[in-house]
Amino acid sequence: MHKTVISQNTIDKITKRCGRPHPFDVIDPAKTALVVIDMQNHFVAPGFMAETPVARDITPNVNRLAETVRQMGGHVVWIQNVTTGTRESWSNYHEYLLTPERMAKRYASMEDGADGHALWHLLDVKPGDTKMNKGRYSAFIRGSSELERLLHARGIDTVLVAGTATQVCCEATARDACMLNFKTLMIDDACATESDEMHSNSLNAFYQNFGDVQTVDEVIQSMRRGAELATKKGAA
Repeated sequence: MHKTVISQNTIDKITKRCGRPHPFDVIDPAKTALVVIDMQNHFVAPGFMAETPVARDITPNVNRLAETVRQMGGHVVWIQNVTTGTRESWSNYHEYLLTPERMAKRYASMEDGADGHALWHLLDVKPGDTKMNKGRYSAFIRGSSELERLLHARGIDTVLVAGTATQVCCEATARDACMLNFKTLMIDDACATESDEMHSNSLNAFYQNFGDVQTVDEVIQSMRRGAELATKKGAA
């Protein structure tokens, strides 16, 4: 698990701006989706091109949060990065930012149905969950996936982002979720990348400008407060 450092300056800035350190400390679980990013073999399994060992460490936390979200009436979405259909529409990334060898390896590993595309086998995926491909870093950007449509159709207004890599696909998805007017949280101990420094820098940047950062335990408490509030309103 990452040793995360959220700077006191960041905490002070958020507290001054919104009056408390966590702007989303009351969450309606029935309007919440846990969006798990790229917890697939290409990024999680030993020996794959983009292996991120900490992603294996966070798997129990991802599973625990997923089960809690389900039990409290929310929805779980498992996002898988796919290269199928991206050779023309995302050619510049592959042709200029990768060597020809790495480009070919990445394309092959994450083709729909390839071993690298498959979800990590220790994830607790349930039949009622949604599995969805994305063709870009962000699951929300145009042409990447149908995530925005799905969440709006289900009445979701809050997005919890978990998975890997923290500063790449997780942060890209979380930033775009904020821009699309979702209440957005990155879950500290359910996100992973290659170093503690990268993880902390990403969370500090997101927290200062786009949304909230909470641990699994903290966000579960936030959802419980939201459920209690909903019950009181329903009884009034």
